[in-house]
Amino acid sequence: MSIQTSNLYGSIAAEIYDLDKPFGALPDTAFYLDRLSGVTGPILEPACGSGRALVPLAQAGHAVSGFDTSTEMLARAQARCVEAGVTAHLSQQGFEDFVYDQPFAAIVLPVGSFTLIGDVAVALAVLKRFHAALEPGGLLMIDLPPLSMLSRPIQDRRSWTTPDGELLTLEGFGTGTDWLCQTYEARYRYERWRDHRLVETQIDPMIQRAWGRTEFELALAHCGFGEVHVIGGYDRSRGVRQSDRVLTFEARAL
Repeated sequence: MSIQTSNLYGSIAAEIYDLDKPFGALPDTAFYLDRLSGVTGPILEPACGSGRALVPLAQAGHAVSGFDTSTEMLARAQARCVEAGVTAHLSQQGFEDFVYDQPFAAIVLPVGSFTLIGDVAVALAVLKRFHAALEPGGLLMIDLPPLSMLSRPIQDRRSWTTPDGELLTLEGFGTGTDWLCQTYEARYRYERWRDHRLVETQIDPMIQRAWGRTEFELALAHCGFGEVHVIGGYDRSRGVRQSDRVLTFEARAL
């Protein structure tokens, strides 16, 4: 079994994630709730994180499951479910080895979680696992940033104050771009300050892979999906635009 050394999402990152992205803060929540309103079967969210998308789906009456490799994220997702008074099946699993004993009516990956799979061969294998986990005709929805993400300079400096008065800081910077493999790497430093003193530091290297629109459509077809549709900027009323920062791919398991 391989040891994960990047995309770790430790305790400070998980705490910042909740402070920075409360329920409904991003436009994908309303988009997914509307699109999945007619789905009556169970829904799976791989890399569910702290439940930002999963909990609203459960609140809407869906039977939801989610997995993540981060114990800190899963603990926060469970706490969010309890606070919201909903139930979700949460487990610590990864893209490459997740297992369930039931097929799903839909699998959803909002806000670019799929880019955390840095190797294209692994990504294709994961798409095939998604296909096998869906019931015939089941819906797959994946958000991806456009290829232009590779040229975006990463210089991120932000801070948050927790309800108990601690200061959390984030500093991120790009460390390399591989144009042939369509990946970029970054390093994020998370710090916790209490009473003006640094009490905790965590370093998280990140690796993400970008996909071209046609490339990903071909990848979906290769893995057994059809009826592929692409939506730009969570807006179904128009076509995809060059300026879109998020592309949502929808496909059916044939």
